[in-house]
Amino acid sequence: MASLAGMLQAKGHSVTGSDSQVYPPMSTMLRELGIQVMEGYRAEHLKPAPDCVVIGNAIPRGNPEVEETLNSKLLYRSQAELVKECFIRGRRSLVVAGTHGKTTTTSLAAWVMEAGGLNPSFLIGGIAQNFGTSFRVADTPYFVIEGDEYDTAYFDKGPKFMHYLPEIAIVNNIEFDHADIYPDLAAVKVAFRRFINLVPGNGRLIVGWDSPAARDVITSFGDKLFAPLETFGMSNAKWRVSDVEYRAEHTHFKVYKEDKHWADFQTPLLGDFNVLNCLAVIIAAEGWGLGRDTIGTALTTFKNVRRRAEVRGKERGITVIDDFAHHPTAVRETLSGLRQRYKGSRLIAVFEPRSWSSRLAVFQNEYAGAFGPADYVIIANVFDSEKVAEKGNMLSTASLIKDISRDKPAFALPGADEIIRHLLPELRQGDIVAIMSNGGFGGIHEKLLMALQK
Repeated sequence: MASLAGMLQAKGHSVTGSDSQVYPPMSTMLRELGIQVMEGYRAEHLKPAPDCVVIGNAIPRGNPEVEETLNSKLLYRSQAELVKECFIRGRRSLVVAGTHGKTTTTSLAAWVMEAGGLNPSFLIGGIAQNFGTSFRVADTPYFVIEGDEYDTAYFDKGPKFMHYLPEIAIVNNIEFDHADIYPDLAAVKVAFRRFINLVPGNGRLIVGWDSPAARDVITSFGDKLFAPLETFGMSNAKWRVSDVEYRAEHTHFKVYKEDKHWADFQTPLLGDFNVLNCLAVIIAAEGWGLGRDTIGTALTTFKNVRRRAEVRGKERGITVIDDFAHHPTAVRETLSGLRQRYKGSRLIAVFEPRSWSSRLAVFQNEYAGAFGPADYVIIANVFDSEKVAEKGNMLSTASLIKDISRDKPAFALPGADEIIRHLLPELRQGDIVAIMSNGGFGGIHEKLLMALQK
């Protein structure tokens, strides 16, 4: 929503917004753009009446501004609908979908296409550090966008990615997630099947073949898959990676196409999952005519996204890392990547259950194994636990800690301040502290760095 606000402003519109508890990096971006954000929701925020009200998917009926919009018969749209009609229709759209890796892959795709001279417009669910922003509006035929499977708005319960008109679609992987809107994995697969069915015959469908659910979805089409299919993975795929080597600053890997060596690449990104993200972008870039040398240079110079294994600072020899991971697979892969990069260092994982799926008990057992690569684990209280209790069975942090503590120190602590007080006497030079949350987490990163500094 914040990125769309910036895009509309770039097209010459006057934009304001309402929200509560906005946090960086988006709050910083909006402030720098000079876009007014009004705290909280009030009917008077819609006076004088705007030309269009864009209603985000977290906003329900009963919200004062939604009710004023309906009562006054104002024009309203969802974020995804507005993006489709104002920015994508008539252009060549690359949509990056999948349960994990969307933001990183979309940012990488935008950077690679930029290096290839395509000057794409883009919309990303995070700050792409190569560009210093999460969006760009360019006067070219190319558009790169992150395709989210979460629902669109209270009046449109379909996934947002159904609006994005893909010419090229990347589906990195499919897993069960968003337990608040999908009852099971079968429902998630249906959503992705519908998305895949949007890709035209002159487009390209790029699918992660290491994902069993993604393979199931493709197989379900039989001979009715009309888009050309490009599969990628570590093995048994048309495009595959081999000889992955993790070094201090870069990850090196070889790419094979139909079992023939195609090229060698390197990336500063961590972990096998990011190597596969790179491979998906390589296939998309090749589809849009970019050469191997151009792709290789772009991969090497990619700076990742804010809050994806982002080093927030280093004090007294202790490195503090911020990561958005919240699904158990993302937690495990993030910690595995950090373990590969920081061999020999003690890895401390601090996790806040904040997304809906992480706050519910649906992944209780999976989280117990997700922290395997860490040496020391702290779990914060479930965010907004009263609201979670209304939804259903809540994640038990006590039970989770009991499972994790069988082979390593593990603690359940209420929030940022208590975690910092606990950690300070425990930390020692060389430690890596990986803080994982999809929210602000009480400003824990800066608080910890400041406490270490003192």
